[in-house]
Amino acid sequence: MRLDKFLAQCSGNTRSEVKKWLKMGAVTVNGTVASKPETKIDPEKDIITLQGKQLSYQSFVGLMFHKPAGCVTATQDRYQETVLDYVDHPRKKELFPVGRLDLDTEGLLFLINDGELSHRMLSPRYHVPKTYEAQIAGEVTQEDVRAFEEGIDIGEKKKTLPARLEIVEVNTEAPPTSRIRLTICEGKFHQVKRMFEARGKKVTYLKRVSMAGIPLDEALKPGQWRELTAEEAERLRESC
Repeated sequence: MRLDKFLAQCSGNTRSEVKKWLKMGAVTVNGTVASKPETKIDPEKDIITLQGKQLSYQSFVGLMFHKPAGCVTATQDRYQETVLDYVDHPRKKELFPVGRLDLDTEGLLFLINDGELSHRMLSPRYHVPKTYEAQIAGEVTQEDVRAFEEGIDIGEKKKTLPARLEIVEVNTEAPPTSRIRLTICEGKFHQVKRMFEARGKKVTYLKRVSMAGIPLDEALKPGQWRELTAEEAERLRESC
């Protein structure tokens, strides 16, 4: 890896700022002052310091993002804002979303740089739980709860895997509405909406509040992000 790239990623500075540090002699590689941005280094073996402070390189990068409604779960799009348009991180170009949230859906989304981990988390084989809160047009009943436990026919070869549906509140005044909490262990296209449609009801608001047992940080407002803690990153790995 180039020294200037390493410094930018570890310090959060821009490449131009990094070059100033190099010219000032503020950077050492294995105890020797380094001044050339193109110097090749091994992030896992070489000891690099900036102004006397040793920098550590983390191969894994993971962010927790509170996706707002109206942005696309993608790394780029010609016509609409993407989730990465909200992120200002020195290693932004390495990141991609784990799974998808619909355009009108908000809530927890992980942005990571580990393709294998992302694949495992999305695989039905590992049954990684995802929990949603939703508002429903229609009265959700205990019959719906039992149906979700058994799996719902949404028009595919197999029913959905068993899901846990919790009724939070029901307003029976016309037109009836319900607030629910739903945990599923797969991620089919528009799955939550299709499950309720199969029961004759419509999702009017949807928010993912947890994934892999990690809850959305309540301090994050829509459009905000933060880095995952070491414990959260480990929990992601343990989930699959």
